[in-house]
Amino acid sequence: MNKFLRFSSWFAIATLTWGVGYFYNACYGGELSWLRMMYEQKIAIAKEVQAPQRILIVGGSGAHYTVDAGLIQQKLGIPILNIATDGPIGLDVILPSISDVIKKGDIVILIPEYLLLLDKDGWGARSGQFGVAIGKPGLGNVPPKQLAQDLMLLGIPSLRAATKSSLDLVEKGHLTGYYSDPVTAKGDPTVMKKRTKSEWWELKINDSVSPHSLKRIQQFKQEIEAKGATLILGLSWIYGSTDTKTLNNIRKTAEDLGKIAPVLYNKETLNIKTESSLFADTHYHLNPDGRRTRTIELVEQFKAVNIVRNYSTSRYYEIQEPHHRKR
Repeated sequence: MNKFLRFSSWFAIATLTWGVGYFYNACYGGELSWLRMMYEQKIAIAKEVQAPQRILIVGGSGAHYTVDAGLIQQKLGIPILNIATDGPIGLDVILPSISDVIKKGDIVILIPEYLLLLDKDGWGARSGQFGVAIGKPGLGNVPPKQLAQDLMLLGIPSLRAATKSSLDLVEKGHLTGYYSDPVTAKGDPTVMKKRTKSEWWELKINDSVSPHSLKRIQQFKQEIEAKGATLILGLSWIYGSTDTKTLNNIRKTAEDLGKIAPVLYNKETLNIKTESSLFADTHYHLNPDGRRTRTIELVEQFKAVNIVRNYSTSRYYEIQEPHHRKR
């Protein structure tokens, strides 16, 4: 009896401790919690904005912090929503996490970072935990063993995260995180992240898109086409190297992706930028000037795509001549 009581007490304390850790990590305070809240905001916006035709920007933070959806809407005249989230969620989890808001007539522009394109299995460091946090455990077919490990770790705040939160409370009076800043009505970020390290180095792309990523993107295309939507792909802008290996890998990636759907990118530069002044805190994230330049270029590339292949003539003119569209 005493052993049972001791075990019960230990189990109750362990459960309570895990619950507190889970609340911090997934509900309020930890980085995952801010990512969850940003995701839920974007999904709510996408559900609220209804129109015969919309453009949805999908990807990780390399799309979230580089594309200005509001500016695209000004240029094209149809609703544009930035529902990109975070690369470490993994391609296999990002895609099904936004599938519910895709509807007939939508154009989905998927701009995955090379982190996602080169991944061998489609899962990232946050795949299992993100699915649990948004109430969809196992989303993206995360393996049971990985899911169990991620679930256990959800109840254990890291020392670094706990220290940061403690400093936030002392210095700011409230908790913050990388994704805690509000987003616009289009899902765009409102705050530019600043680089803390002074030295830059050119990003090298050491491989081309993986077979798994190609297969999953092809599957995603079929899934959204079944809903009456259309997929367009885009290469990320990067502050990168122009060495032969990187150039060849990006060309091969663009070629392979182009067999699935139209790919938006600069065929001369391959979206490699050698001016670090365009970038914010990472090799993908852009500052306001960089975002505007990148967005204007993306709009011109989008206009050049032969949309007639995927849309009726009337829908084509809905994009090209929004002020004269028929209701």
